[in-house]
Amino acid sequence: MLEMKKKCEHCNSVPKSTDSNVMICSYKCTYCIDCVTDVLNNICPNCKGNFEKRPIRLLD
Repeated sequence: MLEMKKKCEHCNSVPKSTDSNVMICSYKCTYCIDCVTDVLNNICPNCKGNFEKRPIRLLD
């Protein structure tokens, strides 16, 4: 099962598990869409890869 990190690793915002505006990289680094687009330019600072939308989880 995919680990759902609880906050954006840049701005520390706390999205809900049902929020579709959360982005992850292949290493499961987690960022809000604002940080990915406005600060990180869609490049993960850890793995240098791109981001994809994190799947939503209706049950926690």
